[in-house]
Amino acid sequence: MYPLEYIEPVFRPPSEWKSLILQVTNGCSWNNCSFCEMYTAENKKFKPKKVELIEQELIKISHSGLPVGRVFLADGDAVMLPFKRLKEILELIKKYLPHVTRVASYCLPRNLTNKTVEQLTELRSLGLSLLYVGCESGDDDVLKLIEKGETYQSSLIALKKIKQAGIKSSVMILNGLGGPELSKQHALNSAKLMNEAQPDYLSTLVVSFPLGQERFAQKFTEHQYQPFRLLHQQELFTEMETLLSALELDKTIFRSDHASNYLVLKGILGKDKDKLVNMVQMALAQSTEIPIRQEWQRGL
Repeated sequence: MYPLEYIEPVFRPPSEWKSLILQVTNGCSWNNCSFCEMYTAENKKFKPKKVELIEQELIKISHSGLPVGRVFLADGDAVMLPFKRLKEILELIKKYLPHVTRVASYCLPRNLTNKTVEQLTELRSLGLSLLYVGCESGDDDVLKLIEKGETYQSSLIALKKIKQAGIKSSVMILNGLGGPELSKQHALNSAKLMNEAQPDYLSTLVVSFPLGQERFAQKFTEHQYQPFRLLHQQELFTEMETLLSALELDKTIFRSDHASNYLVLKGILGKDKDKLVNMVQMALAQSTEIPIRQEWQRGL
């Protein structure tokens, strides 16, 4: 356990479980996505942390003797910081934790609007090598309904910038986000976005609302769509089949193994595409050869 104090709750991607979580901002500067409940607590209002405090924490870690190989910049919106501030933080990490091999962060597409490829390349040279981009969907109708504040095009521009800078991208798509009515276009346009962007990693999880879905569902009725409901298990499998079948990826590591998923899928796309599609089709056919998570086994 690293000797740092955090403004709780703090979230990180599952793959960052071994990383030092360095809280350089609190909360999310956008924080309008109607599906997201991560930063709704009163104490999670967005605020950057002063560089002096970040440096003090890094000094404390360096004196602790604890090994640090990877750093994750929290909270949900660290890359919104200006280029100069991010550069300063990365330089401090290099100074006090010279054995760090990877720095990662969540990234909203809008975070890169005012950052050039050259600036991102410089951040990459200082250690920022992986960005987790929550695209959620490639469908503009769905993105508008969930108040993401992004479009297909804004997501694509950001992902291309990341690739051009030599930084790896890990993209998240949310299954079931469009409900039954928008399920097909959500899957097809998400696949189209991924095909154009060719991310290094792609993962999916199933949308859920532990605190209730009223706020999220309201937008569907306001825009004259059918009332929103969560997709049933078979509908989720159908959406996944549509997504996978439409993906044309060259070398993307694919994971659909989050606890919210009924069906665990892992592979490299496109090498394992046929195998993964076949697994989903077997699940749709309710084959006993395919292990399906029970409701009690699922979670956030």
